[in-house]
Order: sequence, then structure tokens, then C-alpha cells
Amino acid sequence: MPRTYRKGQLLFVENDPGESLIVLRRGAVAVFRTAPTGERAVLSVIRPPDVLGEVSLLDASTRSASAEAIEDCAALALSRPAFMELVHSNPRILDAVMRSLGGLIRRLTEQNADHVFLDLPGRVAKTLVRLAGESQAPMITIELNQSQLAEMAGGSRQSVNQAIGSFASRGWLRTEGRRIVVTDVAALRRRAGMSDR
Repeated sequence: MPRTYRKGQLLFVENDPGESLIVLRRGAVAVFRTAPTGERAVLSVIRPPDVLGEVSLLDASTRSASAEAIEDCAALALSRPAFMELVHSNPRILDAVMRSLGGLIRRLTEQNADHVFLDLPGRVAKTLVRLAGESQAPMITIELNQSQLAEMAGGSRQSVNQAIGSFASRGWLRTEGRRIVVTDVAALRRRAGMSDR
């Protein structure tokens, strides 16, 4: 079933019934957990053609996280019964979901290691590199405010602002209102301890 979500709209909330798999066709979605204090920790940002909601779909349990559109989105929602029928008729679908779960486990393992081995500026740099994706453009615009970046990097907004200011003073990026323009991805990769491509 086709669905659209406006920027800022919740797709689902932690502990909601996990009734469907969502295949993202356009836009971006932040998957996050919320602490009892209201603080958010962004676990991942999903972009097409990735899927979300696969954990609940497979174990028939409630949602383990919340999801919010951070850009306008178009998606397809596949109910659990429709998904199970599809898997039985086309086993390659299961292979795609297993790859998605493997990617999820790898991302969570890497995030856990980043919190142990990287300081906050390193995590901010790595988050920016991930958000820049595979773009080879000399300037990459990231539509994300500093609060959202803090949620993704696992730090306070003030500390993330300091890291952004430091990167800007080095010429690695600049801020333009509620967006960040990355001008030196290679420098951010080095700061994050990532290998050059």
C-alpha cells in the first residue's frame, strides 16, 4: 500500500504494534529511541531503497524504535501476512530482508564501537561523512539541524555546535541556517578515523 509522509511526521512510535514492513521509495527517515527524560538517540537514517520495520515484522512483536520523516517521503507498506505470502512465493525477498537485518546489526555494532573508541568530534565527523553518502560533489548539503546531528552523534547540542564550529574554522564545512554544507569530506573522514577510499 503506497504511503506518503511529510517532513517531521512520525511513521511509527516505539511499542506500537509492528504490523508492516516499510519500503522507502523517496526521502529519508530517522530511526530513534527516546529516553524517559525525552532525549532522543538516532540509531540510523534510512534512505531508498532501504526498508524499516523488519524486526517487528519478523518477530511479530511491537516496534523497538520510533521513526520520523526527516524529508518528505514516499513509501510502500507491506503487512505481515502479505509479506509472509510474498516470502513463500518468492524466497529472494527473504534474502533481501536478511541482508537488511545484517546491515542493521553491523550498524549497531559500529555505533557501539564508535561510542567507545571515538571522541564526540570524531563521532560528529563520522555522522557527517555517512550523511554525505557516496556523493563526489565538491560541496554536499546536508538538510539537518544541529539538534538532529547531536541526536545522531550521541552528544549534547552545545558540544556538537563546538565541533561544528571547529570544523568550520578549518574549512571542512559551513553552516547555512538549518543546513550544513560539507566542503572537505576527506578531512572529515580522517577526523573520524575512517580509511580513504
